[in-house]
Amino acid sequence: MPGFELFGKEERKEVNDVLETGILMRYGFDGPRNGIWKAKELEEAICETFECKHAQLLSSGTAALTTAMCALGIGYGDEVILPAFTFVASFEAILSVGAIPVFVDVDDSLTLAPQAVRNAITDKTKCIMPVHMCGGMADMDALQAICKDHNLLLLEDACQSIGGTYKGKKLGSIGDAGTFSFDFVKTITCAEGGVVITNREDIYLASDGYTDHGHNHKGVDRGADLHPFIGYNFRISELHAAVGLAQIKKLDTFLAIQKKNHAVLKNALAAIPEISFRRIPDESGDSYTFLSWFLPTEQATKAVVEELKTQNILAGNFYWFNNNWHYISKWDHLKNSVTLNGLHPELKAAVIHHATKDFTASDAIMSRCVSTAISLAWTEAQLKTKGEQIVNVINKVLQEQKI
Repeated sequence: MPGFELFGKEERKEVNDVLETGILMRYGFDGPRNGIWKAKELEEAICETFECKHAQLLSSGTAALTTAMCALGIGYGDEVILPAFTFVASFEAILSVGAIPVFVDVDDSLTLAPQAVRNAITDKTKCIMPVHMCGGMADMDALQAICKDHNLLLLEDACQSIGGTYKGKKLGSIGDAGTFSFDFVKTITCAEGGVVITNREDIYLASDGYTDHGHNHKGVDRGADLHPFIGYNFRISELHAAVGLAQIKKLDTFLAIQKKNHAVLKNALAAIPEISFRRIPDESGDSYTFLSWFLPTEQATKAVVEELKTQNILAGNFYWFNNNWHYISKWDHLKNSVTLNGLHPELKAAVIHHATKDFTASDAIMSRCVSTAISLAWTEAQLKTKGEQIVNVINKVLQEQKI
């Protein structure tokens, strides 16, 4: 990852198709576009690739989450359970529909701990939202069982796990709906973009309308469309869809390169007895975008991170525990419920309550974790050097700390 590392003539060809027509909008202008419908073509490719019945493209992964929640009927007063380790967009989308983000601990899979999910369910819980972080996946059997037991919706935030599977099923296609992000640093990029995928026609139709001001897209032209409900503007452009169309055709290549590079790097780190690795609920389904590894103590982990920084080789190695975008420990704006728009006092109080709970169990995991991004562009020499550098730093710190 990410797809932009292998950007080339294929993407330029698809974009030029659009530029030659001058029709950059995905809807309407049927005549002058000369049969060029990149968004429609990409949606068809997404359905085929991820083995789902429906796909609705949007302007971002965040917009996809918001749209999916609206289509699922999630709104004011509803609680959505999500992990304390995620990207800020996950809770931003929940707040955008007036719902309450209920954070729970992660386990050594770096995703939702099933028992923590069960413990968090109340009479207000409407949805469980696993976030398949860093290319891996949540325990979907356990989460599906919980949803069945409590009659809850299951919405997969699969933005970081494009191409991953769980027991033969594509991530994102398992729940009531799933979302991908196609931003610039994802496995497939549109520069900016996202998608809602689902096997439920009602969710697809609602998503299709909501992303385009509530248009039902059943008129002979846009002016003849009806508006069954109020929507929003989350449309993707033809230019962005064109980039994604070229990228999705390369997905198998991306995944194969990631798997190969991941294996080489993991083998290098596995030679250190003190290193352990993230648990993947279905090893065969990993998309291999990151290699996530653990040191024995928080102290040793911080020392390794500092040494990587000192040697100017920290780039591509992420210490999420101190990361502003991905772990709850640094989300002061959320903990204080700082918004530009006014929130209902009850919602604001709920946000603060759930964001300031005790996450000791997650801290014990995240404080010892480093995730190394797997590049598509590494040469064999660069990959070998990368592994040697990280191993040398780890051994240096372990020796200094006598671990």
